[in-house]
Amino acid sequence: MIGCSSQQPKQAAAEQKETNVVSLTDAQVKNAGIETGTAEKRSISGTLKLNGMVDVPPQSLVSVSFPLGGYLKTTQLLPGMPVKKGEVIGVLEDQSFIQLQQDYLIAKTKLQFLQQEAERQRILNESKANSDKILQQTEAELQSEKVMVKGLSEKLNLIGINPDKLNEDNISRSVAITSPISGFVSKVKVNIGKYVNPTDELFELINPDDIHAAVTVFEKDINQLKIGQKVVISLVDKPATKYNATIILISKSLDENRSATIHCHFEKEDHSLLPGMFLNAAIEVTNNNAMAVPDEAVVRYANKFYIFEEKAKNQYEMKEVGTGVSHEGFTEIRNDSLLLNKRIVVKNAYAILSQMKNKSEE
Repeated sequence: MIGCSSQQPKQAAAEQKETNVVSLTDAQVKNAGIETGTAEKRSISGTLKLNGMVDVPPQSLVSVSFPLGGYLKTTQLLPGMPVKKGEVIGVLEDQSFIQLQQDYLIAKTKLQFLQQEAERQRILNESKANSDKILQQTEAELQSEKVMVKGLSEKLNLIGINPDKLNEDNISRSVAITSPISGFVSKVKVNIGKYVNPTDELFELINPDDIHAAVTVFEKDINQLKIGQKVVISLVDKPATKYNATIILISKSLDENRSATIHCHFEKEDHSLLPGMFLNAAIEVTNNNAMAVPDEAVVRYANKFYIFEEKAKNQYEMKEVGTGVSHEGFTEIRNDSLLLNKRIVVKNAYAILSQMKNKSEE
């Protein structure tokens, strides 16, 4: 049993290698029109076809929330609606808004009193009519109240209320939410009457000026691309409509699929383009120093590409290769080390593949 098991892996490996090699007779080679030759360096131009989606950079995608909780009183927003920077997009109301304004006005009034009181204590202290301790206490209270007023003032600014224009006659229970950018509405995540917390996202807005195409490119094709290269883009659901774009950024890292992302800027704005739309991209590429073989030298089998190396007279070994673009009857070979100083089948390689598969079935 031990002897048999030790021979099985070697036998299997030998059989596996044997299936990649085929021997033909002179008559078979002649009838199939098989010819051999060598690969050559040449300029290869072609179209690299990629896919991706419409995207926006993080600074152009804005999630609108509110620093304080409250009930949504009104909003007219719907997904797709345009908005302008500073435009009111919703109104919140809550008793906490009233309390904040009330606290600010009371603190402001107290600050005015303490400023006057501190001035009186300084005059009395100069005439020795009071102690230094009383003056120091008054000045400490004044400083504390200044901090209080300043803090409440910043809170009011945070929710869009101008503290300089606030008085006892215009205290309001409602606060307006304004758009931080000009663009359009992507999502509305609240409804009228709902209570929202400071951490809740109310609306999602998009600035269309920075919409671009995020295109996925595999590792083997990255070196063919460069910043400034022209790209022709079409949407998956509108293939007839073409958009011209330019590569503005090429990612320097690869994901788990050995692919990277290139970012392309549209030459003309089109507000009908929405983030998440799937697209196809076509890029003209040229490799001026590519190792290439005739198209007939490359065969496709089981979703992989192969060439046949001539090992001896009428004996050929199938080897897997990585292919690039095809142009004017020639195909680029990426792992060109397989081709150096080797004779390969350059014509009717599929005839050898057919003969090899017939023998393996027998």
